[in-house]
Amino acid sequence: MAEPNLVKAQGVDPVAWQRVTDLQDQLCADGLLPACALFVARGGQTFGQHFSGRQSPAADSPPLRDDAIFLIASITKPVVVMAILKLVEEAHFTLNDRVADLVPEFGRNGKYAITIRHLLTHTSGLPDMLPNNRELRASHQPLEAFIEETCGIATDFPAGRSVQYQSMGIAMLADIIRRVTGRTCSQYLQDAFFGPLDMHDTALGAPNTWFEGSNPKADRIAQIRVPEEQQDTDWGWNSRYWLQFGAPWGGLLTTPSDLAKFAQAMLEGGAFGSVRILSTSSIAAATQNQLQAFADIPEPERRTRPWGFGWRLSWPTHSSSFGDLVGPRTYGHWGATGTMLWIDPDQQLFTILFSTEPHKTSGRHLIRLSNAIVAAAH
Repeated sequence: MAEPNLVKAQGVDPVAWQRVTDLQDQLCADGLLPACALFVARGGQTFGQHFSGRQSPAADSPPLRDDAIFLIASITKPVVVMAILKLVEEAHFTLNDRVADLVPEFGRNGKYAITIRHLLTHTSGLPDMLPNNRELRASHQPLEAFIEETCGIATDFPAGRSVQYQSMGIAMLADIIRRVTGRTCSQYLQDAFFGPLDMHDTALGAPNTWFEGSNPKADRIAQIRVPEEQQDTDWGWNSRYWLQFGAPWGGLLTTPSDLAKFAQAMLEGGAFGSVRILSTSSIAAATQNQLQAFADIPEPERRTRPWGFGWRLSWPTHSSSFGDLVGPRTYGHWGATGTMLWIDPDQQLFTILFSTEPHKTSGRHLIRLSNAIVAAAH
């Protein structure tokens, strides 16, 4: 928790900030969130870190560790997209290149016209999850099997005609990264972002080393209260299979303080201190409404539910908004495991909220926390 003088130095109302941490503690004490970790920063300085709840949903679980690692689900997506933009900066391809030109087998079943731009904006027509997603996970299939299946299916609508959230589009981005760089998506993210930013507790899929030794890093992973369909399975969010799978659409493991470095780099136009990971132009493109360029998408959709490249922009009337009080240029992402990141460039402010309650039941509570955070910061 931030010291009172630091809170004041950041222009934050200490009484209002206390309201934030009290609410967080109460949500965990009431069992609405098994655990919650909060990190807030403005102008490059944090004025709030707070950890509440338990390391697992079990009643006899020890308290949440202050070095806890979280599976952040779909917040993974914009990180992978920024890796694609880094490859665009390096002139490996353009966003209007066809996916099938880089992954020839993808062009089957009417998918030849899909471009990389479509994958970055959820306009490809690909599904969120494959029809046999559960079967693939139950048989512990690797990422390559999901990519192969995606290459074989047809889309739900012609590319560029509508918007449909598509995790399988992000899966294809991982394959593009592999083919262009000769490295897995996980390794490329490590080389391009996590290593340079000293994000030592971050990985797309936990490596074997996290499970080794007398004090394995994997013990720091906060356990999620999984939904009913994952209970009594060996492929759910808490399983070793899924923790090591490295889903490019939702497999990132990190801590609040690690992800804060990436968020700060986004705020600083692609740099964190003396380390530059992306150009200012990439950040600007990724965080403006890219749906405006699609003439066939209905205007209300383009205007009220905008997407950047990988980043969801502010949807104030949506049930999973970033909050009722965030600024109009706020961008970020949610995660199905109960996580949220939003970044407000106008206020130079970002908030990281990691819980272990699935989004379907935690979303409203995270919005309440977000509202209290914004009120304290202004």
